[in-house]
Amino acid sequence: MTTENNTSPQGDDQLNDIVKPLDEAVYQLAQEPASSKAAKLPQVMDTARQVLLQPGGCAAIEARAATFEEAGVFLGSDWETPQYLVPSLTTFALKSPDPIVVVIEAMSELRLLAVAKGDYVHDSVSAEHAHHYLTQVMALNLWLLFSAPSEAERETQGKLANIPRQLFQHLAEGIGYVYIVDRLIDEIWRILKQRPIQVDAIKQMITQIALCQTNPDIDLGASGQGATRLVSSLYGPTQACQEDPGVDIYRERLERMDNAALQAEATGFARAMHDTGLVSPYHPVLLRHLLDASDHLVSEALGLSSTGRDCLLCYRELVHALIRGGVFPATAQAVYGLALLLERGILYQAPVAPAIWRQLGLKLSEWSQARLNIAYGEMASPRARLLEGVLCMLGLPLGVGQGNNPTCQSARALSMWAYNDPDYLLQMVAWAARDDEIIMHFEGQPISSMASLSGVATELPMDLDPVSLIVVPHLDRIYAEMGRRCIGREGDPHRWVNPEFHGWWSGRGFRINVDVGTGKLIHVDDFLRHFYVSYHPYYNGNQPLIHPQPAGIAVTDSAGRFIGWHAITILRASIDPEGNMRIYFYNPNNDSGQDWGDDVIVSTAGNGERFGEASLLFEQFVSRLYIYHFDPLESGELATIPDDEIEQVKGYLYRSWGRDRLPPTDLQAEEGPLPDGPPE
Repeated sequence: MTTENNTSPQGDDQLNDIVKPLDEAVYQLAQEPASSKAAKLPQVMDTARQVLLQPGGCAAIEARAATFEEAGVFLGSDWETPQYLVPSLTTFALKSPDPIVVVIEAMSELRLLAVAKGDYVHDSVSAEHAHHYLTQVMALNLWLLFSAPSEAERETQGKLANIPRQLFQHLAEGIGYVYIVDRLIDEIWRILKQRPIQVDAIKQMITQIALCQTNPDIDLGASGQGATRLVSSLYGPTQACQEDPGVDIYRERLERMDNAALQAEATGFARAMHDTGLVSPYHPVLLRHLLDASDHLVSEALGLSSTGRDCLLCYRELVHALIRGGVFPATAQAVYGLALLLERGILYQAPVAPAIWRQLGLKLSEWSQARLNIAYGEMASPRARLLEGVLCMLGLPLGVGQGNNPTCQSARALSMWAYNDPDYLLQMVAWAARDDEIIMHFEGQPISSMASLSGVATELPMDLDPVSLIVVPHLDRIYAEMGRRCIGREGDPHRWVNPEFHGWWSGRGFRINVDVGTGKLIHVDDFLRHFYVSYHPYYNGNQPLIHPQPAGIAVTDSAGRFIGWHAITILRASIDPEGNMRIYFYNPNNDSGQDWGDDVIVSTAGNGERFGEASLLFEQFVSRLYIYHFDPLESGELATIPDDEIEQVKGYLYRSWGRDRLPPTDLQAEEGPLPDGPPE
């Protein structure tokens, strides 16, 4: 039996332990008459789910495809006739909160993969038909190849959301990337425009594309035309490394170059890095070599503007120490983080440079070192790995992602501190990485992350950037403890927690449009009008937002149905290139480009967004808002807001998550229950 992901012997043993009960359950199902198979099916589905969650589980299911079908796994279901399956419906099945639906869909795809590869001769489906079907399925669900589960998936599926991702990795290896490469390239560029800190999954996809290009048995034809820039940015950005010779050979070539050649190398690397947001492993080799050459070439290799160059020259020793301590081929993204850090000019803030010097010499606790080694391996030291994370977070404060974890509050806090208060972020990193404890204060009382009870996350998150990996478990427990200390207070606890947790700049004014006890909408008009006079430039005296503000949104799916509450940061309100007023915000949910239904589609590029920002038209954004903060001392005139604008927002609200939250009025209470739809 073949396995995927190079599973260890221990992993194989664990998989075998689960596969045996599955084989027994399938055997018992096969012995049952058709009329009583339904009673045995749940046991088969449950054990199959456990297998699919294991590395190599998809290969195990694929190898047993014929046995499953003959036993009657698909009998009486829509999957019984694979020749009639519709590719576009797979998205809904794989997103289902019902484990049986997800598992049976995965088993069906793996059955068709066996058919497409010729390992299973099916009576109703040819190998060609199965291959074409799977190609369509892959193209329609490319996001499953390399994106973490969305907020909606986490809320509705939990760990079940990992099954579609392992399934699609296996399908891609089985049917070949050549058939989906164009869609894959478009998706990679869309994600890269958001400039995430974590790019390992994207690099893996680019590597797969590179393997397709170099494989003589694969003819890409007209596809993959946009892949060259992606592949070269990692494996050959410049003439001296264009054939991907390996870092040792490249280092030797650098020794023989004159200044003109080094200048060309520096310019080539900088252009590739800033074009894609990706850093080649060769780039750190060049940068370390240039430390002994000239600061001008170091600046060129980082692609700095006049702002960045001035910062480099003012803090030359610190920058050199950062390159020597944190920039290696295994931590290549640190180069991009360092470049953007210098471009932000934050070293001119008095506490930041000393705090980074402290970070360079920080002695990590055993727990922190173990966490970093487990998550990232030992190709770089834990100290270098954490330093890479610090540089990337300070350079890309809007690139922080929460991973597949319900820790949006903690991710938002890290992003906000990196964006607005970098020395405070560095203090948090020092406490967490060195002391294994963070102490914050809530209304004057200290809260220790080690003395607090469990946080929002039920287990330690691992799929995070290095800083988040170390700091988030502490922040999560403190955030949860602050919430517990608000138990018994009237209203939403975020009113008191957010300013204490995120920082003094969080407005002490607070609005919510949901009754905490009943979940029904309340004070909708007042809520909307206060937001307009606080944030809309036309109604707040054209006052730009000074500090990023925490806010809460009601996340909806593509059908406009309520999914859950989610933490975001409001960054600014501004006119977009089309002349429309938009809200630009930070969403910690890994990929900000989401469809929230009713044509409310979050934009991440093309509408005036800066790297890492998401945006919506002002009225669309407000329709998904349920809490926000504002300065109560800076109030506008509520009556200046046109009624038609408020009604437009309410339309979006009542057609989506507010549909079932309309509060009954006295008149309705007398006349009967609420109508199913919004009031007209």
